[in-house]
Amino acid sequence: MLRIENISYSVGGRFLFEGASATIPTGHKVGLIGRNGTGKTTLFRLIRGELALEGGTITLPARARIGGVAQEVPSNEVSLLDTVLAADTERADLLAEAETATDPSRIAEVQTRLADIDAWSAEARAASILRGLGFDANDQKMPCSAFSGGWRMRVALAAVLFAQPDYLLLDEPTNYLDLEGALWLESYLMRYPHTVIIISHDRDLLNRAVGAILHLEDQQLTYYSGNYDQFARQRAANRAVQAAAAKKQETQRAHLQSFVDRFKAKASKAKQAQSRVKMLERMEPIRAPEDAARTVFSFPEPEELSPPIVATEGVTVGYGDTVVLRNLNLRIDQDDRIALLGKNGQGKSTLAKLLSDRLPAMSGKISKSNKLRIGFFAQHQVDELRVAETPLQHLQRERPDERQSQLRARLAGFGLGANQADTAVGRLSGGQKARLSLLLATIDAPHMLILDEPTNHLDIESREALVEALTAYSGAVILVSHDMHLLSLVADRLWLVSKGTVTPYDGDLESYRTLLLSRDRPAPKRDDKPKPARSNREQLLTLRAEVRKGEQRVDKLNEMREKLAKKLADPALYEDGKQGEAEVWQRKYAEVMDGLDRAEELWLAALEKLEQAQG
Repeated sequence: MLRIENISYSVGGRFLFEGASATIPTGHKVGLIGRNGTGKTTLFRLIRGELALEGGTITLPARARIGGVAQEVPSNEVSLLDTVLAADTERADLLAEAETATDPSRIAEVQTRLADIDAWSAEARAASILRGLGFDANDQKMPCSAFSGGWRMRVALAAVLFAQPDYLLLDEPTNYLDLEGALWLESYLMRYPHTVIIISHDRDLLNRAVGAILHLEDQQLTYYSGNYDQFARQRAANRAVQAAAAKKQETQRAHLQSFVDRFKAKASKAKQAQSRVKMLERMEPIRAPEDAARTVFSFPEPEELSPPIVATEGVTVGYGDTVVLRNLNLRIDQDDRIALLGKNGQGKSTLAKLLSDRLPAMSGKISKSNKLRIGFFAQHQVDELRVAETPLQHLQRERPDERQSQLRARLAGFGLGANQADTAVGRLSGGQKARLSLLLATIDAPHMLILDEPTNHLDIESREALVEALTAYSGAVILVSHDMHLLSLVADRLWLVSKGTVTPYDGDLESYRTLLLSRDRPAPKRDDKPKPARSNREQLLTLRAEVRKGEQRVDKLNEMREKLAKKLADPALYEDGKQGEAEVWQRKYAEVMDGLDRAEELWLAALEKLEQAQG
């Protein structure tokens, strides 16, 4: 297991870790979370031994292999497939030795070891990983130099997944993946045979692919069992208990201090007053949890336009003589919330450029409202900000006639306070740069906002704030994102960009997820016996019994949850001498919530099996 014991580390005199400890059991999959700038990436570097601890220890099992995506693969002439295969250095070394070895016993040892590590299926495994990350068979034969930096990052990810280190450390891996790649990675990590620690702000990934959360806050590490939603519930309950205990203690301290102040000068009460002074001194302060400054986005509201604001008839669009999308008959109203689905390379960005007037139509007709204003955000715009200028200077160029106080108010509305407003963009975090780009994209109060991967570099709190802002926004929204949580909360229409055109997708996001993952499942073996189309009566009865049991289990756990919630809401539980009892009840509540989540999953799985069996 990985043991982090009492570690301390500072940067520029500011402690990122101070006496922090945590233990991660072997084989567990853990999400490392915390606000931007708290030290998550630094912790990875400490685990890998790239930085020296100022205090404490980090210990791993002997000979444990640690792997992570440190940087993109070089732009060379080696094919993608060979680049990934080379990541398994043991296999590469053994194959090279097998070509030159002459000693019979050593030859036998090499061949045995090659069989043990399944070396002969390596090419198929590497190809499968590359395919899951968006590279088809032809791409895999091409040299790395044929791909951009973002795509080479995918190759680097494929390489570390193929190498299967004992400890897989991934730092925001979905930032350079599309939705399809992110869903494939989520499924792959669920099956990964070793320990995984992943830094991510992707709520769906943290709910599906990990079984524990390691929370970094106030220079401390806290390990929570369960996925992100379970962590959020447990932490909220813990904070409620802490706040109630702090309030209770504050009342007690005020009462004791009042007695001391009233009677310390009276000889008859001096002894009692002195006794209460000692009680105050012995009382261990309970600190109320501090609420972090709320993350916000404030989008300016556009005036209402008559529908439709955009309509296309038989439009064809592409680059030069190459057609990417054809026969586009689309309509967008101001209250639309549309998510664009489809694999990379199918034309999502081309459609976004067409709708934002960044790419002209090759043929067909496009109708737009005369007063239509369009806001456009893409990840490359974050990289194109002027690094030597401050956010305030960026806004002054856009709004030369506005007072500085107005411009600062705009920046504050996107979470960029006084300090960030006067800091050069090159020194801002990725999340702060993304906020500035979003502000610039929405400064004209657009009637239609096109967002291409807006959540990259945003932490979970910022993503939730973006969801709130988009929900309240009265303009149309066109979304391209790998963040399923964002799409599910914002989008109410789905367009599938595929096979050279754009069509409405009739299913929901969950059915799209199922469709994508089913493509990656291996085909059945030839000798597999076909399953009967319908289950017989005995099987149906068994499945119905499972459903009834599952429903009863959920009902019973819900009753227990309600009883425990009432118990925890009783102020008497937090009176003097009952702190230990409150913690016991809180622990029981967390256990019941964990059991309820598992029971609901089993019940829903039984229902699904029954529905399939009934046809």
